[in-house]
Amino acid sequence: MADLALSLTMLAALALLGGAGVLWRRDDKRKALLMAAAALVALANVAIWSLPAPI
Repeated sequence: MADLALSLTMLAALALLGGAGVLWRRDDKRKALLMAAAALVALANVAIWSLPAPI
């Protein structure tokens, strides 16, 4: 189940980055930066979740 959550979070982060690129080209810079920030938060969460548990 955790693998599914990580995969979906990665797909969502990629979709957010793609949407941010589209908005950037449409000169909606504020929303593009917010979407990129949300993608970075999602990617940071995946990085944290994928760390091995302490022994």
